[in-house]
Amino acid sequence: MPIDVLTGLLFVVTVLASYAFLMAWWPQRSQRRLRDLFRPPPTQGPPRLQPPAVSLWTRWSSRITQTLLRISPWLVRESSSPVAKQAANASPTTPGLRLQLLNAGITSPQAGVVFQVVQVLLALLLPLCGLLLWMWHPPALQRVQMLIVLVLAGLVGFYLPVAVLNRRIRRRQAVLFRGFPDALDLMRMCIQAGLGLDATLERVGREIRLSCPPLSEELAMTGYELSAGASRSQALRHLAERVGLADVEAWVSTLIQSDRFGTSISESLQVYSLALRNKRKLAAQEAAAKLPIKLLIPLVFCLFPGLLTVLLGPAVINIMTHLMPVLSGAR
Repeated sequence: MPIDVLTGLLFVVTVLASYAFLMAWWPQRSQRRLRDLFRPPPTQGPPRLQPPAVSLWTRWSSRITQTLLRISPWLVRESSSPVAKQAANASPTTPGLRLQLLNAGITSPQAGVVFQVVQVLLALLLPLCGLLLWMWHPPALQRVQMLIVLVLAGLVGFYLPVAVLNRRIRRRQAVLFRGFPDALDLMRMCIQAGLGLDATLERVGREIRLSCPPLSEELAMTGYELSAGASRSQALRHLAERVGLADVEAWVSTLIQSDRFGTSISESLQVYSLALRNKRKLAAQEAAAKLPIKLLIPLVFCLFPGLLTVLLGPAVINIMTHLMPVLSGAR
């Protein structure tokens, strides 16, 4: 059997075996959610303390993080003044980067330092890899062109973590925007049932744990701040900063004003949830209106050439077989 055919068969068998393994061992998202919903309640009695299960990826990520933190003093510049060191211990990165990490759902205090170290390492390692590749297998480029390529590789390595972080922020904010109107309806029902605002935030955070985990985490964090003694307005403003959505900021302003002036919070939540649902509906209609324009380019460049080949191919062959000899004989 030829080596190409054997390689192709091996590739097909590997893909099919991998697909069968994934389908057999990875539970579907709906199955996981049903399993969480219908999980039996814990038995009565004192809870048994068990060590948390740590996966292999968690162990390796922890080791990589510790390694990056050890080499951070050589790569990330630190100030020598005591006031700056105290501020750096309180917030280990710049306020803008710290806010972006919070918007992405990364709350670790060392995340800013790790992010900056990864930026510097990628900016140094990508040009170094390109230089080693150039020395091992020199391409048909001049020195100036190769220098431009190395500089571009360094820029790509420096801005690649920023692009990944921005993409994660957009995805998380999209999930929060979709789940926020439902959370507002639950808040309105809890307040109308007689719960206070603090208890409402805690209850809604528990109820939407499966449908919208990011919003549940943010509401739980707000509940922790309130339990620690922070004022309600301060905790709500911190919630708006962590989420990073203009709609949540407006909702927080509405709650603070309602709490300050004694107006009805349930009516404010009802009006605001209706406005958010209309906004989400308009966004869906806008995406549906853009869909034909987005499908036009793949249709023109991918589908129409094959369709024209199938439809006009036999006609062109018949013309070349029967008509062209007749025309050439007539001449």
